[in-house]
Amino acid sequence: MYKLLLIVMMMAIWMAVHLIGIEEELAMKTLSQGKRAVNRAAHAAAQQLDKAALGDGVLRIDGAAAAEAATMYLGGNLLLDATGAPLPSSYLREPVEVLVFDIVNSEQSFPFYYRNEEHDFEAVLRKPGVVMIVKVVYPRAFRVLDPIEWEIRGAAELVASIQQDVW
Repeated sequence: MYKLLLIVMMMAIWMAVHLIGIEEELAMKTLSQGKRAVNRAAHAAAQQLDKAALGDGVLRIDGAAAAEAATMYLGGNLLLDATGAPLPSSYLREPVEVLVFDIVNSEQSFPFYYRNEEHDFEAVLRKPGVVMIVKVVYPRAFRVLDPIEWEIRGAAELVASIQQDVW
């Protein structure tokens, strides 16, 4: 009888350890998807040129268009609504919070060394660009354990360049 009880207890422990391993895998997948979403959102934001400044030959990012593009891409990739709350089909359960959205424009000298001490992030931008830091909370399957929170960082530069013909 005691052997049967021991086997049942060992199976329960093995199953719990196995489920925690599966949850770890799902958390890493969520982190990877979040990182891709932040990178895509930052890249989309960095490509929003200020057309008036471009007419003067200056590469400059339009702040309003950049924020709109970043919100749209972040929401599309993480299945969020316009306020950052997850849609019913999203794997996230907590709202996604944009902690930092900084635009580095042509007023700076390049290469520009971006530093955010509050979030411990550094980046070197060689052209105008966008820096984003987003807080994502992974919902744990086991309610006994606390949720996992990440500050996902992303930076992107403007891809376009003005080329001058040399005769």
